[in-house]
Amino acid sequence: MTTARSDTIAAQISRTLANRIIAGEIEAGAKLRQDHIAEEFGASHVPVREAFRRLESQGLVVSEPRRGVRVAGFSLDEVREVAEMRAALEALALRHAAPHLTRAILDQAEEANRTGDRAGDVQAWEEANRTFHRIILTPCGMPRLLKAIDDLHTASARFLFSGWRTEWETPTDRDHRAILDALRAGQAETAASVLARHVQTIGQKSPQ
Repeated sequence: MTTARSDTIAAQISRTLANRIIAGEIEAGAKLRQDHIAEEFGASHVPVREAFRRLESQGLVVSEPRRGVRVAGFSLDEVREVAEMRAALEALALRHAAPHLTRAILDQAEEANRTGDRAGDVQAWEEANRTFHRIILTPCGMPRLLKAIDDLHTASARFLFSGWRTEWETPTDRDHRAILDALRAGQAETAASVLARHVQTIGQKSPQ
C-alpha cells in the first residue's frame, strides 16, 4: 500500500468515525478496536492507526497506554475552551481574509446562511453553518490556521449535536447577517468582533 493510498484510506476512516462520534452513534467511553475497524474498511492497521491520530488531534478520541483508544467525553470547561479558541482563531482568520472577500464570495456566504435558515434538522443546519464560516475564512490563505479552526468546528459540532439531540428548532442566524453586513460595508474589525462573540455562545444551549 502506497503512502498516498494509505493517507486517503485513513482520511476516509477518520471522517466516517468522526461523523459517528459527532452524531452520538458511538458514545463517550466506547472503545475503538483497531482490528474491527480495519476489517470493516478492508484496510490494514496502518491507515487505522493514522485515522486514530487524526481523531485524537480533533479531540474526539483519547489514546491510553495498555487500554487502547476510546471515544473522549467532554466537560463544560472543554466546551468553553473550544469556544474561546474558536473566537480567537476565527477572528484572526477573518481579519486576514477580509481584504480578499469579493462580492461573489459574500454572496456565496449569504446563500449558505439561507440554507441554514431552511434546515430541517441539526445535521443540515450544522453543515450549512460550517460552510458559511469556511467561505468567509478560507481567503485568509493560512492553511495551518484553517486546519486548526476546522478541528475546532468538529468539536463544536459534537457539543451542538449533544445539546440538540432530543429537540430541534431551526434558528435564524442574525449574527451571520450582521457579519455579512459589516464585511459588505468594509468594516472588517466590526465583523471580526461580531464573529468572536458569535462563536463564544457554544457553551450555551442555543445554537451558534
